[in-house]
Amino acid sequence: MKESHKRDFRKSCIKRLEFESRFSKIYKDKKVVKNLHILIKQYKAKRVLLYIPMGIEVDVLPLINRLRKERVCEVYVPYMIGDSFKAVKYRLPLKKKKFGIKEPPNSSFKAKKIDLAIVPVVGVDGLCKRIGFGKGMYDRFFYRLGYTPCIVFTQLKLCKTPKILSNDYDIQANYIITN
Repeated sequence: MKESHKRDFRKSCIKRLEFESRFSKIYKDKKVVKNLHILIKQYKAKRVLLYIPMGIEVDVLPLINRLRKERVCEVYVPYMIGDSFKAVKYRLPLKKKKFGIKEPPNSSFKAKKIDLAIVPVVGVDGLCKRIGFGKGMYDRFFYRLGYTPCIVFTQLKLCKTPKILSNDYDIQANYIITN
């Protein structure tokens, strides 16, 4: 029963985000990115996990470029492996891979401890836990990490339900930054 509610909520959030991303997306992205940058500086994060954005997600590529230019912190992004991913340093060229997600080249370099993780969400439940695309990759990544960095959810427009749709293993946000 809970899974069907979660699936329905996910679908409605995706529709909302698709609609939302048609209007003033660049402006909304800039607002979220500005607030993420402020948070990273306030948190004094040395190693930040970001993501390569897809259409309905907040475009954090300007933030990635700015952080790399400022050399304030190391920037890592997901590199998919099996049912999860590993954090690799952001490098060019990016190549389109599984699920249409772009990734940098693989690296055997093991990421040091991530201080702050910026994670895209489709929706958020009553416990501020992530409702993603349903593959569980972020949940598995953080579970296998063995520690919990500060987690920041991003979304163009908050899609939240007061219901508890998450499972025990779903990740929870320390902060949620939206337009």
